[in-house]
Amino acid sequence: MPSRQTQTSILVIGDVMAIALVTGFGFATHRTLGSTGLRLFTTFIPLLIAWFAVAPFLGVYDPQRALMPSQLWRPFWSMVLAAPTAAWLRGAWLNSPILPIFVLVLGGFSSLGILAWRVVYVLIFSKRLTAPRVSNG
Repeated sequence: MPSRQTQTSILVIGDVMAIALVTGFGFATHRTLGSTGLRLFTTFIPLLIAWFAVAPFLGVYDPQRALMPSQLWRPFWSMVLAAPTAAWLRGAWLNSPILPIFVLVLGGFSSLGILAWRVVYVLIFSKRLTAPRVSNG
């Protein structure tokens, strides 16, 4: 089993990748992914900032909790709580109004994206904990 620090690093990298995929998916559904350029970052960066402002306080980076299926509510609800802040940061950055539907969609899809990644994490690493050891004896 990887060390606690390695597990936390895996969680952080996976979260960043999940947020990047959700952001890309959002632009793709609007058929603007190919022409978005740096505008993609106007959603990605605020979402990352809001995520890392909320998530650690709900214990999503505790490797023991992260492996427990009963604790998958933590990353899901962390993103639900982070979404309004992310939308506000994005609106301030772009100097544009914040549409309530955008907050709901951003929060919903981002929460599902984080949840999907964390389920994969549990499946991969809980198998490593319970896999039988082969002895040469």
